[in-house]
Amino acid sequence: MPAMPPDGGRQHLRRWAQAGFFVLFVLAPVFNLLRFDLVAGHAWFLGFEWHAGLEDFSAGNIGALEAVQRVIGRVLLPILAAGALLIGVSWRWGRLYCGWLCPHFSVVETINTFMRRAIGKPSVWEPRTLPPREPDGTPVHYDRLWWLVTAPLAVGFAFVWAVVLLTYLLPPFQVYSHLLAGAPSRNEFIFITAGTVVLSAEFLFARHLFCRYACAVGMFQSLAWMGNKKAMVVGFERDRAADCATCYSACDHVCPMRLKPRNIKRTMFTCTQCSQCISACATTQRDNPNGPLLQWVSGEAARHNEAAFSAPKQERKTREE
Repeated sequence: MPAMPPDGGRQHLRRWAQAGFFVLFVLAPVFNLLRFDLVAGHAWFLGFEWHAGLEDFSAGNIGALEAVQRVIGRVLLPILAAGALLIGVSWRWGRLYCGWLCPHFSVVETINTFMRRAIGKPSVWEPRTLPPREPDGTPVHYDRLWWLVTAPLAVGFAFVWAVVLLTYLLPPFQVYSHLLAGAPSRNEFIFITAGTVVLSAEFLFARHLFCRYACAVGMFQSLAWMGNKKAMVVGFERDRAADCATCYSACDHVCPMRLKPRNIKRTMFTCTQCSQCISACATTQRDNPNGPLLQWVSGEAARHNEAAFSAPKQERKTREE
């Protein structure tokens, strides 16, 4: 039986969660779990047709007031409820959706891994080459031949995304049957081609930048998280900072969002709670009897974690006075 990893298997669990949600992302339109059909003019949800209820208004069977009530009850309220659930989770636990489920973020991490092998950096915008080893000491060999895997992988992911996104708008079996026959319609061809080109560029050059600055879902989660001082955050035991001397800043190097996990929360605004930094710390400090220096904290511990960062500044100010 293989030994339990130092992080307790957290990253294995997260990978399975990401893989499962990616499969759901691809298959949801196929089974009419969630999509809007432009051909039929209505949405599908959990296998049932989801109408806004305006057909009766168009036919003159209901008045304007009832039509408005149907739109509010069948469209606006479900959207607001889903948004409230997302914000509620983010308020307490941060961007868990991003780090544990989001199909885009799983692509970000996958391409990061292969690009690092190609150029020694997870992004072309990274200023310095990362140390050629994993947190557990496993060496990583950099070779530009990995571009032969990285570039096609990014384009392949882009193509899959473009096709899947199209199935959220058109009947999935129509889209897939046309592709298998090699005869997509003109509009399907334009959508898939444009989507593949745009997403290929994004996956190759702006993956984590999109997550940090352009994703509205991520931004709203971050705003909710920042508004709660007791929300779950990566806590750093500053009084044991000397123990970091035995490490090569593995927590910084593994972060897919290119953040500094040992820093204050406001500089971690776009943290996805993927916990890779925590797992890296647990691995590099596995022989330390005091345990890792990074861990998830919440409640008063989270508030205290932030206060600890400002303490040295306050002490210096007191001495100066």
